Amino acid sequence: MALINPFSNRSLSKTEQLHFSQQLLALLHAGLPLLNCIRLIIQSAPKSRHSWLENLHALLQKGNSFSHCLSAQGGKFSPEFYNLIRVSERSGDLALALRTISEQLEAQIELRRKVLQSLTYPVITLSTSFLLVLVMMVWVVPVFKDVFSHFQAELPTPTKALIAISSAIQSNFIELLSLCFLGLGGFIYSWIRFISLQKCCDKLILCLPLVGNLVRLATLNHWCRTLGHLLEAGLPLPDALRVTAQSSNNWVSHDMSAEIFKHLTRGWPLGEALKRADPHSMLLDIETLLLLHIGAEGGSLSEMLNKRAHTLGSQLSGQLHTLSQSLEPLLILLVGIIIGSLVIILYLPIFNLGQII
Repeated sequence: MALINPFSNRSLSKTEQLHFSQQLLALLHAGLPLLNCIRLIIQSAPKSRHSWLENLHALLQKGNSFSHCLSAQGGKFSPEFYNLIRVSERSGDLALALRTISEQLEAQIELRRKVLQSLTYPVITLSTSFLLVLVMMVWVVPVFKDVFSHFQAELPTPTKALIAISSAIQSNFIELLSLCFLGLGGFIYSWIRFISLQKCCDKLILCLPLVGNLVRLATLNHWCRTLGHLLEAGLPLPDALRVTAQSSNNWVSHDMSAEIFKHLTRGWPLGEALKRADPHSMLLDIETLLLLHIGAEGGSLSEMLNKRAHTLGSQLSGQLHTLSQSLEPLLILLVGIIIGSLVIILYLPIFNLGQII
């Protein structure tokens, strides 16, 4: 019996989709037919990808369209990917669609890299600080507690409070750890199980100070770039909105696309549909609304969306850089205050003892 690869049904990451589109584009530019291109990709691909690539090749041999073959791979490719391919099949320019897909994936990967790069230092610093405080509470403070038990003097109130907290953590460490894991597991299960929780969290994140604006810029950048590329490829606006909603990485963006689609089908112009879809300006700012309204009126909506996506990407990069530069000294100061406060509180009885002597 053949072994089943547990990762065979997972979606391809953006990097893997980019690699596939770049490989295919290079082979098509070399003048090879599509079937031969897929066969060559199979030969150079890792064994974990052979199953779906062979299936893709088999479907193509049966005369199915390339977009249909991609969409039949169990969600390995994003709806945006195979819809751009579907549009290109009408015009007969598959290479143009692959170039567009590659450019968009590169922009998304670069944006994600910048976000991760900006958040890595704060996350590592805060995690290390938390672990250091936990180690002090579980192992260091009890040692001082034994030393203080030999003192014939009243301990300062901060030291008493620190020892009480340490004793509570030490005596209930397993229970607290289990509770944290159960809480985290319960949240993850609820997140996967209930879409309403995902929508609530996405809305809540947009309302947070500092982080909320960064998430809004990133989400709006993805929305403008996706919709702009779909329109530029020749997809009608209602269909482009439907695909944009399907490929959205945020429920606020998804619901906004669905609302715009609904208002457009009722006969409202795009400018009014945008206002009605986001009445509280949770995602769309005034400048974006005005630019898209002008683009729709002037027949250059796709161009305006792509320009706005570029501007939002530049704003996001600038804010991430500023935030990263500002957070580093603040985090160092915060860690210094926390650790310094713990050390001072632990040594207060020794200082008091010296004054008594």
